[in-house]
Amino acid sequence: MPPLHPTGQAVSAARHHLTRLRLVITADADIVAARAAVRDLASDLALPQTDLTGVATAVSEACRNIVRFAGQGELVAQLLEQPRPGIKVTAHDDGPGIEDMGQAMVEGFSSCGALGLGLPGMCRLMDDFTVVSEPGQGTTITMVKWQDS
Repeated sequence: MPPLHPTGQAVSAARHHLTRLRLVITADADIVAARAAVRDLASDLALPQTDLTGVATAVSEACRNIVRFAGQGELVAQLLEQPRPGIKVTAHDDGPGIEDMGQAMVEGFSSCGALGLGLPGMCRLMDDFTVVSEPGQGTTITMVKWQDS
C-alpha cells in the first residue's frame, strides 16, 4: 500500500510521475509516510540502494526533529534536472530554533536526551546540507543528493 499524506490521500511518486511533493508533518505517522514518499520519488533517479536508504534516513531525521521540537512543519521534496539530476529536500518548521548551531552539529550532542546523531548524520548522508535557524524563528534544513555523487 502506498504511503499516506496526512490528509489520508495516497502518495506514490513513481506511479504518478511526480517531480515534487509537499507533506505536512505533525506526527510519527507522517514521518513514516514522508520517508516512503521521498524514497519513492528518489527512486526515479536510479540511485544505488544505499543512497536511497540514506535519503530516506535523512528525511526521517529531519521529520523527527520537526515533530519533537516544533510539533508541526512541512517537508518538500523535488527532483532536480539542473545543474544535474538529483533530489532536493527541504524541511521547515516554526519551532524554537537552534540556539547553538556549532554545538548542534557535533556528533553525540543532544538537547533532548537523544543520541545526538540527527543533524550530523543528515549532513553525512546527503551531498549538500544547509541549516538556517534562529532561536524563536524556526529551522529550515535543505539537503540534496546528486545522482552522480
